[in-house]
Amino acid sequence: MTVADPIERARTLLRMRRPAEAERELRGLLAQEPQHIGAHALLGLALIEQRQVSEALDEARAAVGLAPDQWFTHYAAAQVYYRARLPEESLAAVQAALNLQPESADTWELLSRIHMLRDEWPQMADAARRGLSIDPQDSDLVSLLALACTNLGDAHQARNAAAHAVRLDPESATAHFVVGTAALRFGDPRGAADAYREVLRLDPGYARARDLLVAALKQRNPLFRGLSKLRGRFPGGWRLIFLLPAVPPVIAVFVIMAVLHWVAWIAEAWTTLRLARARATQLLFEGPEARVALACCGLVVAGAALLTLGIALGQDAIGTAGAAVMTLVTPVQEAAHTGAPRGRQVLYGWAGLLAVAIVVSMVIGSPVVALLSVYAGLATVWLATLVRGRPVGSGL
Repeated sequence: MTVADPIERARTLLRMRRPAEAERELRGLLAQEPQHIGAHALLGLALIEQRQVSEALDEARAAVGLAPDQWFTHYAAAQVYYRARLPEESLAAVQAALNLQPESADTWELLSRIHMLRDEWPQMADAARRGLSIDPQDSDLVSLLALACTNLGDAHQARNAAAHAVRLDPESATAHFVVGTAALRFGDPRGAADAYREVLRLDPGYARARDLLVAALKQRNPLFRGLSKLRGRFPGGWRLIFLLPAVPPVIAVFVIMAVLHWVAWIAEAWTTLRLARARATQLLFEGPEARVALACCGLVVAGAALLTLGIALGQDAIGTAGAAVMTLVTPVQEAAHTGAPRGRQVLYGWAGLLAVAIVVSMVIGSPVVALLSVYAGLATVWLATLVRGRPVGSGL
């Protein structure tokens, strides 16, 4: 057996997305040759594919330490850093690789992806163009260029590049994804939905495409689209709170913002529920999203019933509690649409505390507690902003 055999097998296994088998090949080689440069570099890639971040970083650094004058060790290290979400380290490594070998289209593609991770859209586009000057037929590079142009707001170049990526590789899920992303960004939700369906046909596990398909289908609803545009004029800027002592009328802006968010969340719940029941789209809503939408519609109905009962009986506590139940739509929807598990737990816990407060308000007959719950429920839009932190830029 030659030294190249396990290396080539490991490369093939990595391309086939079988990193555990590639790891076994490479560890076997390293048992015989502990200083093998290529084995350390590829082992870092195999480990990061299995989310063994610490070990992957160790292997990447070992490869660079053994051969700091070889471009591939820096390129492999940049891949590991990139997948470990360490943009500064990945940028330094990929630049070192380009200094040693500037004619590698793959390295320029990686640099473009790193700039995407850093939300650096002009640099992302420039790196993609540099790679295309080396390999004009690389569909992934054209897709990255299309995505950069989309985020730069250049509709013409974005659409042309996305269409070109599909022509180069009609079976590329990434190419169809950027077609959908450009269409969704520039006001064509129907075209976006068609593109995302094609992505899911080619790659059923493409979770981001599924999420954006749902967004595109919702944007086709005129009511939801109108409310989204209106709500977008009042972003949930919690920093406006500091203006209240100086400009008390700003509280009216907060009220408008909170109510618009609440109405938009109700519209989203209704749209999701309708799509979940439609034959053409029901398979997209078999998970928790449809159940959350049903629960939110139920909260509106139950709250309206309590509000009506309170008015009919002349019981302020019951009526106000009904309004508070309806405002629970905001914390529940904010929690369901938070990607970070810890943030989702915080928001669901907040919704639970508000529900307890509402029950207590009815038991003790206190409309004040219920009214505070109304304010707290609507104000969840700012709590959610704090919990989520900085939003992630649009990427693949």
